[in-house]
Amino acid sequence: MKRKITLFSVVNTIILLGLVVVTLYPFVHMGAVSLSSSIHVLKGEVSWFPKGFQLETYKLVLSDPRIGKAYWNTIVYVTLGTVISLVITSLGAYALAKKTMLFHRGFTLVIIFTMFFSGGMIPTFLVVKELGVMDTVWGIVLPGAVSTWNLLIMRTFFSGIPVELEESGRIDGLNDIGVFFRIVVPLSQAVFATIGLFYAVGLWNNFMLPLLYLRDPDLFPLQVILRNIVLAGQVNQADAAAIGDNVVLEESLKYATIMVSTVPILLIYPFLQKYFVKGVMIGAVKG
Repeated sequence: MKRKITLFSVVNTIILLGLVVVTLYPFVHMGAVSLSSSIHVLKGEVSWFPKGFQLETYKLVLSDPRIGKAYWNTIVYVTLGTVISLVITSLGAYALAKKTMLFHRGFTLVIIFTMFFSGGMIPTFLVVKELGVMDTVWGIVLPGAVSTWNLLIMRTFFSGIPVELEESGRIDGLNDIGVFFRIVVPLSQAVFATIGLFYAVGLWNNFMLPLLYLRDPDLFPLQVILRNIVLAGQVNQADAAAIGDNVVLEESLKYATIMVSTVPILLIYPFLQKYFVKGVMIGAVKG
């Protein structure tokens, strides 16, 4: 049976293709400029594809000691922060999913309230300062450890797990913690992968918390270094650097730095794609 082509499907396809082009073009253009020779960049000849292919720009970026240190800091923050966030969020969501929990409705309403109202930046800063976690890794991973939205998605997911499975575990002698780790967690790979990706991307792209809570440059993550290079113009070896007979332009350096900081987190998505849609949809549509 042939699928009927309607005016709506044609217009919808054109609009979506336009969105794809608009979304991908800046990324493709930055990659092309960062891989092109300076003479072609100066003439404005680079658009979709690199001209005068070269890797000197990336060699210069990767040789910057700030980039290597910032990469390591970012990996530590993302790994530790994602693990902590998943543990706290999943445990809280599982508790809220149990209607037998004391003050179940009250706790849920209080948590939902925080989605719309918060203490603000200054009170949060004062709390972090009084806790003594300024200029430490904990100042990055703890203030944003729990997202209310992610907590509610996981709670909805856990609510859909059959009660009979949990009761069978209790018959075998498991307590609530045992049921959670031995039954619920193995059945929840989709939502863990989805929420974990949300947390990881958020931590990878985060530069506001490091700007607020970090003073030691050795603790800066990649996004802060990228911000300094792109916005503040703190490019290594002045505004333009020479490698051999070639001049590396500041624009090419900035684009190469952006590519270096963006590609790793993009490479994670294909490995989680099979869980992603399932995890989001189950957490979103079940009441």
